[in-house]
Amino acid sequence: MESIPHVLACDVGNSAIHFAAVHEDTVTDVRTIPIGQLKDLGEAIGDLWNEMPSQKYVAAGSVNPEGLKALKAAVARVLHEPLLVVGRELPLPIETRLAHPEAIGVDRLCCAAAAFDHLGTACVVADFGTAITIDCVDETGMFMGGAILPGLQMGARSLEACTAQLPKVTLRQPDWVFGQDTQQAITGGLIYGARGALRERVEAYASELGAWPAVIITGGDAKLICADPQKSELVQARVDDLTVRGVAMAYYKSLLK
Repeated sequence: MESIPHVLACDVGNSAIHFAAVHEDTVTDVRTIPIGQLKDLGEAIGDLWNEMPSQKYVAAGSVNPEGLKALKAAVARVLHEPLLVVGRELPLPIETRLAHPEAIGVDRLCCAAAAFDHLGTACVVADFGTAITIDCVDETGMFMGGAILPGLQMGARSLEACTAQLPKVTLRQPDWVFGQDTQQAITGGLIYGARGALRERVEAYASELGAWPAVIITGGDAKLICADPQKSELVQARVDDLTVRGVAMAYYKSLLK
């Protein structure tokens, strides 16, 4: 291509809409609008759009129909551009071995596509957001599937709501082994439990693949799982903008059809 377009890539999640300007491998700082504050969405995406050079498009991946509806309305009102949605106007960004790939969360496929595109080898992609997803891509770049479990914040809210005496906790990086009070016990249980789930799944995927895959984590709570990948025996990298990279990749792949 003579000129690579710029993409305003949007990730419409359960708790927030994240968006950034993407040009090839360059991504601006990701901006975030919580789902409960979408009245500010139009102004926010308009500001970023105006900063982007010409020949630009806006694309989205969504797991939240109401959030996508709000984004579409904001794009039409402020940008006067069509919104290209992954799985609709844009193809899914990665091949799968699944019977119904259209039923898989687009965020999972976008994360997996972006991770494999960068690594070029078998990998596990774990997204620690509202829900936790731990997915696998084989050495050929095929999305194999994965696991979904409740996110850390969801787990914390559930313990408070479904028990008589367990309190609400503010999650933080645990620096203890034995929880000395209820707050520590809940925090440690949730975070150490998620770390254990990640390790168990990676080990199981490695057994199926016949080799140990690279492990990439992303999502709002990823830092609680691995604060420093350089000191981890399991996680190779934490990539906060992985989903928006995958959304932009879906657009770029559409140019090759």
